[in-house]
Amino acid sequence: MSEKYKMDDPEGIYFITMTIIQWVDLFTRNEIKHVIVDSLKFCQKEKGLVIYSWCLMPSHLHMIVSSNEKPLSFILRDFKKFTSKAIIEEFNHYYESRREWLLNMFENAGKDLNRIKHFKVWKDGNRPKQLISNEFMGQKLDYIHMNPVVDEVVDQAEHYLFSSARNYAGEKGLIGVRLLI
Repeated sequence: MSEKYKMDDPEGIYFITMTIIQWVDLFTRNEIKHVIVDSLKFCQKEKGLVIYSWCLMPSHLHMIVSSNEKPLSFILRDFKKFTSKAIIEEFNHYYESRREWLLNMFENAGKDLNRIKHFKVWKDGNRPKQLISNEFMGQKLDYIHMNPVVDEVVDQAEHYLFSSARNYAGEKGLIGVRLLI
């Protein structure tokens, strides 16, 4: 792994992107989206994850995060492992027209990896970039919140429920965040 994609500073604040394998639009149903929301809340409460900003898009999750307890890389690894299992399990609780296709894709993605027992949902890595200046922080914060606007899901960032843009607009978001500005 390249040095530029490591989380070396335990006190650092990082912009990260977690992506579903092959950029599949997995987060289209609220049931699956809430697996992510609930898991992020758990990581905040139990693992020391500090979330400054987040946005869940159909195929990926952007966040600005740090940790005040465990190493951030451990928290993100555990988050991916847990949510992978929870997402697969969630398929048993509601009708998903793409269920077989998704399960086959996730199974094929993990079949040649010894560390994967059944399904690989997330791509490896998080492409962390440490926020080292206010300018860079502002750029990444805007990028995260404007994602659903650019994708034409909403016309104003704070209208998107699965994002911290609501928090930054003074509204209550799904997840509590520590505001950067």
